Amino acid sequence: MRIDVISDTVCPWCFIGKRRLEEALEMFAGHPAAQPVEVRWHPFQLNPAMPREGTDRAGYLAAKFGGPERAAQIYGRIRAAGAEAGIDIDPERAAVMPNTLDSHRLIHRMQLRDLAAADGGNRGDRVVEALFTAFFEQGRNIGDSAVLTEVGLAVDPEDTDLGAWLASDEDRDMMAEADAQARRIGVDGVPCFIIDGRWAVIGAQAPEQMMMALVRAATNPAGGGVADDGEGGMSDDEVDGDGCSPEDGCAVPPR
Repeated sequence: MRIDVISDTVCPWCFIGKRRLEEALEMFAGHPAAQPVEVRWHPFQLNPAMPREGTDRAGYLAAKFGGPERAAQIYGRIRAAGAEAGIDIDPERAAVMPNTLDSHRLIHRMQLRDLAAADGGNRGDRVVEALFTAFFEQGRNIGDSAVLTEVGLAVDPEDTDLGAWLASDEDRDMMAEADAQARRIGVDGVPCFIIDGRWAVIGAQAPEQMMMALVRAATNPAGGGVADDGEGGMSDDEVDGDGCSPEDGCAVPPR
């Protein structure tokens, strides 16, 4: 089974969704329908027009959410959900709201190195975790090439060309096209989990809900809840949870 996760590295619900997915995978491993699962990460930019150097986060929040009071309401719920998942999320720690394209390039590079090494190093997942931690728990600018180089080398110290590669434009167009492809198939918010190219789970679902989706995908090989031809968009079988979108930010109303 393959899970394609479409996310952004500045999306708090994507960080929470990663934790919930990990819990779901642990539960799924004990189910009679369990099978090996490969997780692959794909880019989505909540702020595709963000300048490459990023922007002041306080000003960004005021423009995005209409002021600090509204932002505080939204982030209070995010902090609570993060705490439940064992994450010390504080979306206001970072002084800079970064352009995330280079962070997606780093994830892509680490996943390619996983494939080339075939050593079980899990670099892709580890660098995703490290990027979320750097931004949400440490307030670091994950659009800065020096920060990205440090994060990447902590995951893969043998990647000695990483700094020079990040300073280039290699794979930038590829990541932008992957983002555009996600939008073409109907993804308009993240996180989005696509299971075996057939079932879509939208948002940071509770682990139990996610596990049920994995079981459904494993036991219904002919079924599906997502168009996989790049044209049809999402179907009526999507499962919705908390997430972020370019239009609404992370202002998902409580259920």
